[in-house]
Amino acid sequence: MIASVRGTVTATGPDHAVVEVGGIGLAVQCAPSTLAELRVGQPARLATSLVVREDSLTLYGFTDDDAKQLFELLQTASGVGPRLAQAVLAVHTPDAVRKAIANADTAALTRVPGIGKKGAERLVLELRDRIGPVPVGPDGAAGVTAGAWPEQVRQALVGLGWTGAQAEQAVAAVAETVDGATPPVPVLLKQAIRLLGRNR
Repeated sequence: MIASVRGTVTATGPDHAVVEVGGIGLAVQCAPSTLAELRVGQPARLATSLVVREDSLTLYGFTDDDAKQLFELLQTASGVGPRLAQAVLAVHTPDAVRKAIANADTAALTRVPGIGKKGAERLVLELRDRIGPVPVGPDGAAGVTAGAWPEQVRQALVGLGWTGAQAEQAVAAVAETVDGATPPVPVLLKQAIRLLGRNR
């Protein structure tokens, strides 16, 4: 089991990063929020989970051990594979996921692409007693103040290889779609990547 990797980030893509460890480049699947914190040429440490299939070995990376543990726990629920578990953590913070499951907040869970009402109910039923301590206080969702997200998304896009001008253009286009409560940064980043992908 590869529990973590530490090394230099040599490349990033929309859904992965390459971290060079001892001369070997490891491709690590990451959510947008994790990729947003990585910079090519800079050292990084990722908590990792190795998913073994008959025809593949896939390494999933997270900024901390808490997210990794939740990723592995989510996969113990029926019908949840690694891609869906990662999608949950791309939309919500670990604290927000725990709150949603503990409070049977199926509306929050169905915001994740690929999870319908029945899937959300199944997650609550199967994981409620195993989700661990639930944070008390303000909502743990990965939302940000209205003024903070544009710079975070812009920096993440530049880190992924787009120019500053392209990043500004994408951020402006995404800003036009934000109405009311600001979505989590990973959701906004995904929208921006989708827009830029169309223009490539």
